[in-house]
Amino acid sequence: MKRTGLVIVAAMFATSQGHALDTSVRDRLLAIPLTSELGGDTTRPLATAEAFTFISANAPKKVKVGFTFGNQLFNTVWFPAPGPQITTDGLGPVFNREACSDCHINNGRGLPPPEVGAPMDSMLVRFSVPGKDENGGPVSVPGYGDQLQDRGVEGVPAEGRAIIEWKEIADSYDDGTPYSLRKPTVLFTDLAFGPMPGNLMTSPRVANPMIGLGLLEMVSEDLLYTLADPNDVDMDGISGRVNVVWDARDKTMATGKFGWKANSPNLTNQNSGAALGDMGITTPIRPDDNCGVGQGLCAASAVHNGVEMTKIFLNQINVYTRRLAVPRQRGPGLPEVIRGQTQFYDAGCQACHIPTLETGVDPRNQDLAEQTFHPFTDLLLHDMGEGLSDGRPDFLATGSEWRTAPLWGIGLTKKVTGHERYLHDGRARGLEEAILWHGGEAKASKENFRTMPKDARDDLVAFLKSL
Repeated sequence: MKRTGLVIVAAMFATSQGHALDTSVRDRLLAIPLTSELGGDTTRPLATAEAFTFISANAPKKVKVGFTFGNQLFNTVWFPAPGPQITTDGLGPVFNREACSDCHINNGRGLPPPEVGAPMDSMLVRFSVPGKDENGGPVSVPGYGDQLQDRGVEGVPAEGRAIIEWKEIADSYDDGTPYSLRKPTVLFTDLAFGPMPGNLMTSPRVANPMIGLGLLEMVSEDLLYTLADPNDVDMDGISGRVNVVWDARDKTMATGKFGWKANSPNLTNQNSGAALGDMGITTPIRPDDNCGVGQGLCAASAVHNGVEMTKIFLNQINVYTRRLAVPRQRGPGLPEVIRGQTQFYDAGCQACHIPTLETGVDPRNQDLAEQTFHPFTDLLLHDMGEGLSDGRPDFLATGSEWRTAPLWGIGLTKKVTGHERYLHDGRARGLEEAILWHGGEAKASKENFRTMPKDARDDLVAFLKSL
């Protein structure tokens, strides 16, 4: 839906990031009624296993061919060079998966291995050592880089293998009902280039859902800074921060929006980073293979003429990921969903999972411009407490800070992916566990949920499942 122009008299407070906290903008966004059209005019009434794979409802005809071609590229299996088609060869030399869709199940979220020691199919492990690189980002691990590559083309050794082990943590709701949370530990084995350093920092990550990315990309930097309150000037206990990250496309620092720690500023960076980091596919944005220092066989195998994913191909993947439709909310009028929405607000969840955002003006993407939509995220970094900390900083994000995850589409997770594993490492085995892991700035909301009567907890989960 197009938003109407409003004249806002702002209540301004200075912040440490050189912008201002405007409480009236947040209040105005929170006052906008929630509708079932979660993606604004891009929304489609989808509720099948393919619900995350359709083009947005209002996409112009001129982008539909690019969307279809981008879909084919997203699902293309890449081959080592020389391959059967020169346009889709160049896999590796070291890599994690052979296609974008290998990690994004039906464009949904990934999950950890089903049992200890099983291969990672839609999960990876980021790592680094203390410090900052020349652009302010994480420092790569000597000999390995910033992400474990668990596969290699013929003649090139994989860097190693990661194993996730789990520790169960028992607790209970306020009414005495017991529950158990599980916490992961990452172990490495079969390391090809020596032991990991003693100061290694690791972060296992599952793939994020793909819907609505074009809308999130078009949320203005000004709006994010307006919503941010790094010093908690308004004293509500919530201190959202903007991550400032390296834009490899424009060679400058930019506002982060994508990734678990908001470490990517736009879809060009996100998609080219995934192509290189996950598949070893070079692009004009990232033209150098990701062979770590000392990986001689990898470097010797990384011989090709020009980049492996051309600018045209990367642009088509951008078109595809930019216009994946957001499914409509289901059952908004059901009594339990209505009650659950009230519980969501009463618990304070909307302080970070702000229901409504707006996109800016863009004559190149008018179908995505000036939209009012309901992603349930502020795209900001929040301290989630020691329990969820990976101890690994990423640009301005500390080890315990994470970008607020969008909630739209979360109720279709099982139908789309066949599982219900949540949070950045898939540790939560359902929405209840995901909520119960919240700490730090979200501790009060978590406690509000933990102390609710069971019927109220069930209603809140019913509301989430309607999204």
